Amino acid sequence: MSLVGYARVSTLDQSPALQRDALAAAGCQRVFEDQASGARADRPGLAEALAYLRAGDVLVVWKLDRLGRSLPHLIETVTALEARGAGLRSITEAIDTTTPGGRLVFHLFGALGQFERDLIRERTRAGLAAAAARGRKGGRTPVVTADKLARAQALLGRGLTVRETAARLKVGKTALYAALRAAATP
Repeated sequence: MSLVGYARVSTLDQSPALQRDALAAAGCQRVFEDQASGARADRPGLAEALAYLRAGDVLVVWKLDRLGRSLPHLIETVTALEARGAGLRSITEAIDTTTPGGRLVFHLFGALGQFERDLIRERTRAGLAAAAARGRKGGRTPVVTADKLARAQALLGRGLTVRETAARLKVGKTALYAALRAAATP
């Protein structure tokens, strides 16, 4: 079993020294680092650390927020680690997925995250239904209005192509095709 560390700081002004020291004290033989926002998906240091891990190894982080962009991303990362036979240890939160208690705590976090996403989805649907009941329709306003559609049909009737018609009306040809198709469908 090898302990592999991962440290991340968000800005150039921050120093990873605190994280590096904590990871060394935890017994990490190798530490990978990133200097990037946690929201960024492309973190080369994390990708290297994950590629370096072997079955039985443990990825050690100072805090969970150093690893995951969000709770779903964190759960996805830990699931991928488990599938490869590797574990995760967070020094600050004292979570260790190589132990039954650590896995339980982590899965509780995952369940709470899923519950939160379900609540957001439910509130969004309720809001859309309430808006629809008041006669409001979501989405973008159509680019091809009824007036532009009538003008387009007249121009097409005079022999212009869809591309020429769209250019004259200052709309995209894809939008014009969609409007013409919708008008032709009863």
